[in-house]
Amino acid sequence: MTKTYDITTIDGDGIGPEVCQSAVAVLREACGSRLRFDAQPGGAAHYLRSGAVLPDETLAACRQSHASLHGAAGLPEVTYPDGTEVGNDLHLQLRFKLDLFANVRPIRLYKGVQSPLRDWTAGQIDYVIVRENTEGLYASRGAGINLRGELATDTLVVTRKGVERVAKFAFELSRRRSGAPRDGQRRVTVCDKANILRSYAFFRAVFDEVGAAYPDVQRDYAYADAITVHMLKKPDFYDVIVAENMFGDIISDLGAGTVGGLGIAASAELGETHGLFQGAHGSAPDIAGQNLASPVATVLSGALMLRWLADRHGDAALGEDATRVERAVEAVLAEGVTVPRDLGGDASCTAMTEAICRALL
Repeated sequence: MTKTYDITTIDGDGIGPEVCQSAVAVLREACGSRLRFDAQPGGAAHYLRSGAVLPDETLAACRQSHASLHGAAGLPEVTYPDGTEVGNDLHLQLRFKLDLFANVRPIRLYKGVQSPLRDWTAGQIDYVIVRENTEGLYASRGAGINLRGELATDTLVVTRKGVERVAKFAFELSRRRSGAPRDGQRRVTVCDKANILRSYAFFRAVFDEVGAAYPDVQRDYAYADAITVHMLKKPDFYDVIVAENMFGDIISDLGAGTVGGLGIAASAELGETHGLFQGAHGSAPDIAGQNLASPVATVLSGALMLRWLADRHGDAALGEDATRVERAVEAVLAEGVTVPRDLGGDASCTAMTEAICRALL
């Protein structure tokens, strides 16, 4: 019997509806009726209408479905009294309420994409950043102190459980990959500031404890400032990088910049039982509703969703569909005829979607 899966979609704000629906169209082309999509509200615009950025019914749907696919959230002018953006709370609340502890950001240079790094070609940059997603500095969001407008503090939180599970995730991921492009070595690099701060020294110590159970995977170490240089000078050295929340946030955007930018950067936020998938870019309200956005990052996030579902449910056919979607995207980019604006072309969101669907056939 063919397995079917319930997918909650949250269009969100700005270009979110356009890219989310584009990804749905591609996934339907790839998987047919095996995916059942359920659209739910959420985001900054919904907050203005209802007072809730993540409605209870949307959270319930995400809990009950097999996976969730999100477009983008946030409008710069919609903020809380403390000045922080309302839209960010959509996926932040989902992270904490669904315990999505691993933020997975593949950094891969596709055929047809020109890296800003000179002389690097497709296949030479292919690694994954795993960002701890529920602790670190961002765990302080909404709980920091602003004292009389004179002093502000936020606390960096690191727990043994948090580091153990994200480190284990990173080592297990490395075991499933083919190693770093440079030497084929399975390798997990921990990105921290263990030489300066006790919280990061603790992170590294727990990382080492977990890594001892993976003798087939090399352990590597890089300080957060130094790795920003290494990611530019020797990106082929990396296989999997694991980092605390804020450092992971920063270096994953840097990594995306080396392979074409955020418009091509997929993202998966994973827990033990739930998964949220969205492009790594923002809501880009300045081009919303103009059919100018690239759906590539969201489509590739959809492929990550298919592969995650395939692994969880032992569905090899769904894993093959994930590969087909990724190859279709790469085929369109490599052909160089239909190219999105962020990669130097002029293809609309609709044109990119249709080209990827044709490539799937």
